Amino acid sequence: MKKTKQIALFFLSLCSSIGFAQEATNASGGNASGIGGSASYSVGQASYTTNSNANGNISQGVQQAFEIFSVGIAENNFKTSLSAFPNPTSDYLILNVDETQLSNLSFQLIDVQGKVLITELILQGQTKINTLELPAASYFLNIIQNNKQVKSFKIIKK
Repeated sequence: MKKTKQIALFFLSLCSSIGFAQEATNASGGNASGIGGSASYSVGQASYTTNSNANGNISQGVQQAFEIFSVGIAENNFKTSLSAFPNPTSDYLILNVDETQLSNLSFQLIDVQGKVLITELILQGQTKINTLELPAASYFLNIIQNNKQVKSFKIIKK
């Protein structure tokens, strides 16, 4: 009977501590919003620790930072007009490139799993890409110059 009371007392104390696991006393805090977005903040957190090891970091505290950023081609000096048509396509795709920028220029046709299906050099202003054998799906046409991606098109094969 005594052992049952000890087990019940242990679980009761465990449950009461879990209920207050994310509670903290701060001097101030609130929410702020504007045209650029919104943020919540707290001021005066009494304690804050970070534990690190080879597998990563864990930070204890009430407010944790979370950063969202875009990944893409931020900047390039490629000043040529490119176009790919017809899109959607059924049997072929035409890639138009200004002929003054043909040096070290190539294209890759990639499926949505990332598999490179076609890679070729662009040698003239208008390149015909055969899509007749490809199944109906979405693809990416990446234009590459000097081993850097300068443009990407989403192509739909119907």
